[in-house]
Amino acid sequence: MQPDQSNIAGNVHGGEIMKLMDNTAGIVARKHARTNVVTARVDKLEFHLPIHIGNLVTFQGQLIFVGSKSMEVLVTVLVEDLLKEEPPKLALTAYFTMVALDKAGKPTTVPSLDITNDEEQKLYEEGKQRYLANKQSEN
Repeated sequence: MQPDQSNIAGNVHGGEIMKLMDNTAGIVARKHARTNVVTARVDKLEFHLPIHIGNLVTFQGQLIFVGSKSMEVLVTVLVEDLLKEEPPKLALTAYFTMVALDKAGKPTTVPSLDITNDEEQKLYEEGKQRYLANKQSEN
């Protein structure tokens, strides 16, 4: 992380990290849908550790739920202090709901998600519950 991304205390602005998390979610969703996607919702954005100037930050995105036109991507952020001999630590997590758009900018269907193991099934079921809860709260 660079100085222009931080405050005067040397902590990286949360908004800078959130922007990069959104980019990560967008790439994961676009790769799955093979079309343009937009962010519709961000759930459970949690800051676990601060990120400082000079830290190495790694963003990981995992598609965990797919509806008919939307996808949920779990984004995790790992932070590593390059001056210490320590493994990366979990700094942030969030769930991004991305909607696939056709060439006219209208929501379009997306391929189903292939589940290959128990952990993916667990994440899928949790994502489905969030999806249904969000649909319920919209009505």
